[in-house]
Amino acid sequence: MKYSHILFDADETLFSFNAFLGLKKLFSNYGVDFTEHDHKEYQAVNAPLWLDYQAGHIDATTLQITRFAKWAQQLNVPAKELNAGFLESMASICEPLPGARSLLTHLKGKASLGIITNGFAALQEKRLAHTGLSNCFDCLVISELVGTAKPDPYIFAHTLSLLGNPDKDKVLMVGDTPSSDILGANNFGIDSCWLRHPEKTCPNDIIPTYTVQSLQELEAILGTDH
Repeated sequence: MKYSHILFDADETLFSFNAFLGLKKLFSNYGVDFTEHDHKEYQAVNAPLWLDYQAGHIDATTLQITRFAKWAQQLNVPAKELNAGFLESMASICEPLPGARSLLTHLKGKASLGIITNGFAALQEKRLAHTGLSNCFDCLVISELVGTAKPDPYIFAHTLSLLGNPDKDKVLMVGDTPSSDILGANNFGIDSCWLRHPEKTCPNDIIPTYTVQSLQELEAILGTDH
């Protein structure tokens, strides 16, 4: 294969991330029937926080606490406790996306595999264990632990250092979020593959090396890439 090292995002690249179901599961423990309307209100707070986190304006703890501040006050439960419960819920319902197991099986032994995620440590390792995919990866890099998030080039440099600093032209980054995964790869100088989900768009100034609609499509590209 052209690539000796392939890096993956986690949420909605390798693993499903159905936040609504995770939140319903969380709040059911407090006797709350979490609705679609509740989810929209939650995302109105959560989504801007993630943009601030990716830009380095806030840290992981601020994001995790702030997004549950309203519910913490309403339920008289610490926001930190709600966040921990949410991550537990997400780990328990997580499943690999279609084609993920086949792709990783195809690549194992042919390339070094890693994960770079802006997600949180409490979820990532549990999710890998839950899905039985831990042994597929040579490294797991979590922004919360590194202290910086994609698209910052530092987290990519840190990951490659863990993998023995391979030549950049032998490295591919795969992800579903142009503003973090693809922009980060572009800025760092490695090839990128955008996993495009339905109705998602990529800004004109962020150009991936490849665009695929599914992991099966990516497997076909890599399987014929000599």
